[in-house]
Amino acid sequence: MTNSRTSRTIAEFVSYLKSLDVEVFVKGNYDESLDNLRLRCTAPEGVLTSELRQELTDRKIELILYLRSSQMRSIQPTSTIQPITQENTQKKIFPLSFAQQRLWFLYQLAPNNPFYNIPTAIRLTGNLNQTALERSFQEIVHRHAALRTRFTTLEGEPVQIIESIGNVGASLANISAIRAEETASKPTRTELTIVDLRTVAVNDRERVSQQLATIEAQRPFNLTTDSLLRVTLLQFAPTESVLLLTMHHIVADGWSLGVLIRELAECYTAFVERRSPTLPPLPIQYTDFALWQRNRLQGEILEKQIAYWRKQLQDLPVLELPSDRPHPAVQTYRGATYPLQLSPKLTQALENLSQASGVSLFMTLLAAFQTLLYRYTGQEDIAIGSPIANRHRSEVEGLIGFFVNSLVMRSDLSGNPRFSELLERVRNVTLKAYEHQDVPFEKLVEELDPDRDLSRNPLFQIALALQNAPMQPLELPGLTLKPTPLESGTTRFDLEVHLWEPAHGLRSLWPSQEGLSGFISYSTDLFDRDRIGRLIGHFQTLLEGIVANPNDRLSDLPLLTPTERQQILWEWNQTDTQSTTDRCFHHIFAAQVQSAPEAIALVSEQGSFTYKELNQRAERLAHTLHQMGVQPNSLVGLCVDRSADMVIGILGILKAGGAYVPLDPSYPSDRLHFMVRDTQVSIVLTQSWLVESLPTSQGKKVCLDQPLPLNLELETSQNSVTPDNLAYVIYTSGSTGTPKGVLLTHRGLCNVVEAQQNVFYLSRNSRILQSSSLSFDASIFEIALALGSGSTLYIPPKSAQLPGTALIQFLADHAITHALLTPAVLAVLPSAKLPDLQVLITGGETCSSQVVDRWAADRRFFNAYGPTETTIWATVAELSPGNNPLTIGRPILNTQIYILDSNLNPVPAGIPGELYIGGAGLAQGYLDRPELTAERFLTNPLWD
Repeated sequence: MTNSRTSRTIAEFVSYLKSLDVEVFVKGNYDESLDNLRLRCTAPEGVLTSELRQELTDRKIELILYLRSSQMRSIQPTSTIQPITQENTQKKIFPLSFAQQRLWFLYQLAPNNPFYNIPTAIRLTGNLNQTALERSFQEIVHRHAALRTRFTTLEGEPVQIIESIGNVGASLANISAIRAEETASKPTRTELTIVDLRTVAVNDRERVSQQLATIEAQRPFNLTTDSLLRVTLLQFAPTESVLLLTMHHIVADGWSLGVLIRELAECYTAFVERRSPTLPPLPIQYTDFALWQRNRLQGEILEKQIAYWRKQLQDLPVLELPSDRPHPAVQTYRGATYPLQLSPKLTQALENLSQASGVSLFMTLLAAFQTLLYRYTGQEDIAIGSPIANRHRSEVEGLIGFFVNSLVMRSDLSGNPRFSELLERVRNVTLKAYEHQDVPFEKLVEELDPDRDLSRNPLFQIALALQNAPMQPLELPGLTLKPTPLESGTTRFDLEVHLWEPAHGLRSLWPSQEGLSGFISYSTDLFDRDRIGRLIGHFQTLLEGIVANPNDRLSDLPLLTPTERQQILWEWNQTDTQSTTDRCFHHIFAAQVQSAPEAIALVSEQGSFTYKELNQRAERLAHTLHQMGVQPNSLVGLCVDRSADMVIGILGILKAGGAYVPLDPSYPSDRLHFMVRDTQVSIVLTQSWLVESLPTSQGKKVCLDQPLPLNLELETSQNSVTPDNLAYVIYTSGSTGTPKGVLLTHRGLCNVVEAQQNVFYLSRNSRILQSSSLSFDASIFEIALALGSGSTLYIPPKSAQLPGTALIQFLADHAITHALLTPAVLAVLPSAKLPDLQVLITGGETCSSQVVDRWAADRRFFNAYGPTETTIWATVAELSPGNNPLTIGRPILNTQIYILDSNLNPVPAGIPGELYIGGAGLAQGYLDRPELTAERFLTNPLWD
């Protein structure tokens, strides 16, 4: 079911030619190549209009392929549809077609929803004859029984009731009266509602017209009591009006709208010229089709068709298209539209590619859009719904009624094929679908009985339609007509892509030399408008890449627009600074010592230390380690409680040239034993009360709470440490396998300090909380935050190291200004004012909006993100209450962030992919695991 202006399939086109006594045939052997085959046709004199000749030329390849198909006979009509006998006609009560039955069922669920309205707005400029206009619609309603139809339930079954000509609009309360024979007493009076807007200012007419058109489009029908064609004329001036036509989908479709407009032109012209319209008689009415369909689609014919679809749609996956919001529990059908326009040059290139590939333009567009969805989702099994006119019988071609059907085009995109290969797959799928098009979509859903999900449409959530049925331009005496954009405010699918070929479809009523045009209708529950705008840009870029290089693999086709590419690859990664590249972390600390030696550097249960005192303790330890053989890149274990010894141990190891390995004393002994064995550390710095719990090893143990040898000089230790030497080795959690030691350098750690200064509003008066365990790299982040800025680091006692009232009291008593606390801690931490806490940093796990709303109200709140392999953090976002969604922000200084798909292509904003990080913070790799490099090299050709 769709209200789309649908395309005429090749099967329908062949049937149409046959109805005109036009015979098409192929000259040459069918087993020859396409280059050796020639299409020929014979036709009665005068039948081949210029439009029909053009369509034969445009669809030559399709016709040859179709005629060559061995299944052609199975999809051609085998019998004509007969009109109902006069005896049955008098009853006026008929069963519903399968499509109508589905719509009636949906109507029962949501009777006041307008999402099955078919609205159209046409601007009329010139001298309008209102009487002729009204008589024209009366004639059309008189001619088409579908427009005189009401729907109700009789003996538990839905039925359609055709009003006799004189009783359109009569009450349905008395079913027995409707069953009786009725005699038409006078012609039907179809009401033309006129809205007088002559007082509206000229500058406001467009806005008012749009508002009223939307209101009319959203006004629901009562299928039991209302006329299902509404005609409204917005009259702004004697020579300026807007005609609003609204039909319900249960009695019409997109093709029907073309029939109505075409007959309106003939009737209006005839009445203006004071003559009778010369419309050919209709061979049948819609009710004839409904009865024929129900009688035909049963038994072997139905089972053969259903068997194909049952196999074709087996295990059909749900398309997980990225959206701005998740699907609501129940569809609301709220929607909007976004215009789409392709250039004439691109349109011609697509037509040329289609002809050269032996496919239709629709097949090329379908393959291209499925490629877009593949690039968006990474899914290789993609189904799209496609509406077809379903009028391949000449008897129904001129009827107003609900004939349109939907076919599920399921394509296999596995193996990253070349686009030309995918095009061949899509062609085969499409032709097979056309061969089995007789099963109404509604019947297919009933037979397949997929799992019901009120948040989604069954079988497919995205539709693509191309209108290419030729239509004559509409001309009315004394009037100029122009289509008016209309926003109905509804949609039935997540996305609906509607395209028209130049000089086709409803737009062909006003001839244009433009290229392919149309719009995307989208669910506003799921998508924001700017996302749809980006999607259209990606689709156009993809199409341009396809026509330029149709033999490229799907992953190699361009997706990003030039502006996006510049933004994503360069502008968003312009983070380089003129960093001091020859410094190590202990050099930054030494500069703070020299600048303010008496400033307080550290406060803990062990007392307060000035920068000078802390430096002296670290120097003494560095001398000890140096004499014990520590050199650049030597690994030294550090197993201490959170205390001043932890900071002294880190600084001493770095000053000696070594790299520290954090060994959290709270870890299980098995894990500590693994890390000691894996790193083969020869020295472990610890505290005397922890010695017995350390793993047995050959390494030496130095207790930091015991005096170091007194015969050591306190002059500055000398070493040849460079920024590329290791600063520390920290182990991953092992959640994806065996824990791995990550090799982090001074360069990365110094970059952390520089980035912190750039983001977190630090000064010498800042007071930094040290709350993280030694086993997490957040601990060195906190130490760097304080010692890199010349401020003070506060280590709480054990009683305040867990989230609770004691921690809150510690923050308040020491007027802490900066703290890093995980979302899990913030979620359970008691509420408190804490006016001195100016900056709160979180990270390590997903942060909820509740945490942000609670803790970001009175301070700056930052979400810092980064894997261990990128020296603690790589991105940062400042969050505020009410932010949705919450993000990880943008790259920090000297860091590049790229989100890539599985083929290493950058993905557009809002599309999921894998995060790739480069820059100064990137680790050297994993300890003793050269096959598991932390760096994923991104080659220059990717970005050129």
